[in-house]
Amino acid sequence: MASAMVNRGGCRIMKSVSAVLGTRFYSKVATGTDIVSAAPNVSLQKARTWDEGLASKFSTTPLKDIFKDKKVVIFGLPGAYTGVCSNKHVPPYKENIDKFKAKGIDSVICVAINDPYTMNAWAEKLQAKEAIEFYGDFDGSFHKSLELVTDLSGALLGTRSERWSAYVVDGKVKALNVEEAPSDVKVSGADTILGQI
Repeated sequence: MASAMVNRGGCRIMKSVSAVLGTRFYSKVATGTDIVSAAPNVSLQKARTWDEGLASKFSTTPLKDIFKDKKVVIFGLPGAYTGVCSNKHVPPYKENIDKFKAKGIDSVICVAINDPYTMNAWAEKLQAKEAIEFYGDFDGSFHKSLELVTDLSGALLGTRSERWSAYVVDGKVKALNVEEAPSDVKVSGADTILGQI
């Protein structure tokens, strides 16, 4: 079973796709969704060192603080240190940061189902921390709330984020792109979302 649907537009789709790496289900979030309401009481964890986490008493960042009164580009990916994420997905966002800022974007955010310490080390390795804000979704609650999860057990990764991107204004999703396969960067890349702003 497969699906050609990659760009959500305004519809809500619940089809599944079976692949070598597992089964994925389309999200409940779509254009027009209030991302904060869709994931109530969910917080993300800003990338940081262990010592910074300890000093902050392991604080988290509520979604309203990330999205309220802001223009945000957010992209999710299966995991830190994975090949496609490191080599094809993050670098174009970093390289185009000036174009995002010129379009009035307040924040470009990368999020994955990882802890914030792994996200921090990975962001530093990519030398992208100055351009992009990295957040961990350590328990997957953000992605699960939005139904943007996929089972990558076949690659020994377990439950992970779909590869996706969104343009969000004051919490409302203006554009959403979800890849058909986790190894693709066809619709969730920087060039696509830049064209949707």
